[in-house]
Amino acid sequence: MAEELKHRPPDSDEGFEHQDLSPNAVYAFLGALAVSGVVIYFVLWGFYHGLDAYERRHQPALNPLVQQTQTDTRVVPPDAFMKFPQPRLERNERLEINEFRLKEEQTLNSYGWVEHPGGAVRIPIDRAMQLIAQRGLPTTPKAGTAPTAEGNDASQTTQAAAASNLPKGKAKK
Repeated sequence: MAEELKHRPPDSDEGFEHQDLSPNAVYAFLGALAVSGVVIYFVLWGFYHGLDAYERRHQPALNPLVQQTQTDTRVVPPDAFMKFPQPRLERNERLEINEFRLKEEQTLNSYGWVEHPGGAVRIPIDRAMQLIAQRGLPTTPKAGTAPTAEGNDASQTTQAAAASNLPKGKAKK
């Protein structure tokens, strides 16, 4: 049996789009977009400069006793940041964070005093991790349990507790 092939006429609504957008229309749109961007830039530039000129013309007169500043206050001199108290804004974030990280690395990987009169010192982090691995973490005893020591059993702990409750001089021997 031969199957009948149906051909659709070119003006049919079914199928694909028979008319594409021409390259000239795409180029015209991109050109118009670029021209409108440039026009908008210059309009805004003129607008802001006009507002700035208006603001300068309408500044109130200063008191004659006030000293006139000859510099533009919108420009910050390089040494002006030292006048502000700490904490100051960062001037160059990347350099300042690198200096901070180097200082921290030096602290983590060196010996030094934390509190000299109290005898507190710091050791490199790698050495501290080795010591913790060897000795283990310090633990506190659970409530109601006696600390373990050599020769310490329950009877000795009971006797010590009973003796500590008696008045001085009356301890049992």
